[in-house]
Amino acid sequence: MEKLFKLSERNTTVRTEIVAGVTTFMAMAYILMVNPGMFAELGTVSYGAMYISTGLSAVVGTVLIGLLANLPLAQAPGMGLNAFFVYTVCFGLGFSYANALLFVLVDGLIFVLLTITGLRRLIFNAIPAEVKAAIPAGIGMFIAFLGLQNAGLVVNDAATCVNLASFNLLGSATWASIMPMLVTIGALIGIGVLSKKGVKGAILISILAAAVVYYLLGFTIPGFYDGFMDGVSLNPFAAFGAFATEAFGKVFTEGLDFSAYLAVEGHSVSGLILAFVTTSLAFCMVDMFDTMGTLYGACRGGDLLIKNERGEDEVPNMDKAMLADAIATTFGSLCGTSTVTTFVEASSGVAAGGRTGLAAMVTGGLFAIALFLSPLAALIPACAYAAALVYVGILMIGCVKDIDWSDPAVALPAFLTMTMMPFTYNISYGIAFGLISSIIVRVATGETKKINVGTWVIAFLFTAMFFLTH
Repeated sequence: MEKLFKLSERNTTVRTEIVAGVTTFMAMAYILMVNPGMFAELGTVSYGAMYISTGLSAVVGTVLIGLLANLPLAQAPGMGLNAFFVYTVCFGLGFSYANALLFVLVDGLIFVLLTITGLRRLIFNAIPAEVKAAIPAGIGMFIAFLGLQNAGLVVNDAATCVNLASFNLLGSATWASIMPMLVTIGALIGIGVLSKKGVKGAILISILAAAVVYYLLGFTIPGFYDGFMDGVSLNPFAAFGAFATEAFGKVFTEGLDFSAYLAVEGHSVSGLILAFVTTSLAFCMVDMFDTMGTLYGACRGGDLLIKNERGEDEVPNMDKAMLADAIATTFGSLCGTSTVTTFVEASSGVAAGGRTGLAAMVTGGLFAIALFLSPLAALIPACAYAAALVYVGILMIGCVKDIDWSDPAVALPAFLTMTMMPFTYNISYGIAFGLISSIIVRVATGETKKINVGTWVIAFLFTAMFFLTH
């Protein structure tokens, strides 16, 4: 173990690494409930199937980053990327669940290729700095918006498109409709309070507590428990069966069939090709920026960064960590889930003293054990894990402080990147508006030479997407 993970070289112990691994698991275990709940909305894959898919992907991704890169980090289907998969690619663009898995597979394979060849740096440099900085914030706003909708707090409105749900007990609201919203609000406040106090696993603890409160308050609502356990299996192996029939391998058995998409009026083969290219590109870009940013941030917080030959701080074994991410994403598509990426919550394990891949092994082991707890996870109501979506959005929006809002040439693309994601319900549209506006502003202000050739190519693809597929 010492030889494999170099514990003494990094000034750590087995006990410290175990504590760090448990801490990371507690901080990110909420994904086991949030991801299946989100995918279940598609109606083509069940909660149980996605629970196993999510857990398996987390196990493989986390073990890979621990063994290949010897880093105390963890991976799982990424927040934001799962929303992009479900709400943008499937609901928005009209692709099937299996079609969307094909995009994820392509993303993973491209990521592997870019990492092995070193070309990922070219794409990374092709995106203007202000757009890169704004992407996480935009995704955070989008995720928070989804959480508020899942909680029932934000509802459709014929006049204003969105509105706040009614709390008026003298009007249309009832205690049965208000109670779940209050549970979400309480859970969100709970996460904030526990996080402020430095409690490890604040999100998971608050979700579980909210679920308990939800079921206790259920006794105050007549008929709440009628048919409560109908269709619910307490057999932990039932989810594995659902996974085998509903998710595993669907990318190959059904992913290449685009007949349903092409059958929709206005959809053409040329439009499909362009949508395929731009959507795969969006998956890859978001995955790349998310992974690079998370790796750097987590390692910086734990003082794990090293100096490269140019004297710059960089993540140790960066290429191996990126390769682990790419392989995990490819594996995730086979399992039937969205892009797997490094979780920023892993920084909690680093803060607890994690310095090596042994901590990742512990986290991966706990995810493996959790695979057999699907019956318990299925009882978590949407109003409980909706709070996690909102809070993750809060965490992701902090990057706006790195944007120079005093410079209009920076502020405009950054603002459009951020706002167009939640406003259009589409992450790729936010990236597109940010890129295109950045080019227009720089050309109009005589800064054409500052535009990277790759930026022109990517912006052209997104522009063509608007005119030919939307």
